Amino acid sequence: MNVIPDSPWSAAGLDATGGRVLEHLVGTRSADTATVAEATGISPGEAEKALRRLADALLVIRLDGRPARWAASPPRSSLAALLARRRAQLIEAEVALERLQEKYEATSGPRAAHLMEVLEHEEEVSARYTQLLKQSSVEVLHLAKPPYLTGSQVFAGEPGVAAGVRLRSVYETDGFTDAVSLETALRGTAEGGELRLASRLPVKLVVFDRTAALLPVRGDRPESGSLVVHSPALVEALAALFENVWAGAMPVSLESRDDWPVPGGTNDPGGAAGSHAPEVDERTREILRLMATGLKDDSIARVLKVSRRTVQKHVTDAGNALGAKTRFQIALRAAGRGWLGPDHKAGG
Repeated sequence: MNVIPDSPWSAAGLDATGGRVLEHLVGTRSADTATVAEATGISPGEAEKALRRLADALLVIRLDGRPARWAASPPRSSLAALLARRRAQLIEAEVALERLQEKYEATSGPRAAHLMEVLEHEEEVSARYTQLLKQSSVEVLHLAKPPYLTGSQVFAGEPGVAAGVRLRSVYETDGFTDAVSLETALRGTAEGGELRLASRLPVKLVVFDRTAALLPVRGDRPESGSLVVHSPALVEALAALFENVWAGAMPVSLESRDDWPVPGGTNDPGGAAGSHAPEVDERTREILRLMATGLKDDSIARVLKVSRRTVQKHVTDAGNALGAKTRFQIALRAAGRGWLGPDHKAGG
């Protein structure tokens, strides 16, 4: 039988039409095909096919006469027998599954290990990443750092998470300098993802629902292959590593960058309409936050969609206001003034 997944009868192997026909027949002593069709809102042809399928499953019986009439078998015994047959089929399928797994492991060797997979080729990594991403239903944790695989966005941050799945990404500032990294980060945050930057990451990593993790075999040579870790203890350790990195990384908002106050403008809370001017405008704060993570001026300009000269002017003005000359001094004193956020430490 063709089974419709959302039918309440699908577990018994019945489709929605067959279920409606059976429900009608159990409420009447017998009925001919035309009566069944009218009662269930289907054509006589569809009713005839449904009745024959139900008869094959021993759920209804055909009575002699002209026209032929149909009656339901006692549901408890007939459906119980059908469910017993379904259970037997599931057991056979499980046995077949184990046989296939044994054959797969015999052929694939270490790749089929219970707690870890070894992916040797870029195409395998990309396909497995996509599969794990689609299977994620709760959260995806992501650490992105160079070098990246040529032609693959697996570790460059291609998000594509399903609706409702929380995505948290930390990018290493040294690698957050190209258009691809910025574009993937923008796509991730646009879908509700959260982004942070850190000056140094220990490893490239993606954790899926805290049940599987993907990371390269060698951090300096991504072409050497990748590992898919299934060991609960190892996955939990990798998730804890991510949380530690996340806690020390700098939050970055890319969505609101076009809405920041322009000093002296109509949307500046410290302009003519404001009674008390702030110490520094929000754009300068964000530039200093990015600078404190280690991003260079060109990268900051690309992230914030401003010119390099604008970035340098904000940094210079902040340095003059703080009485600082070097970038480190600016970051340190800005942190002391609370410009970088209450939890940020310069040089982290």
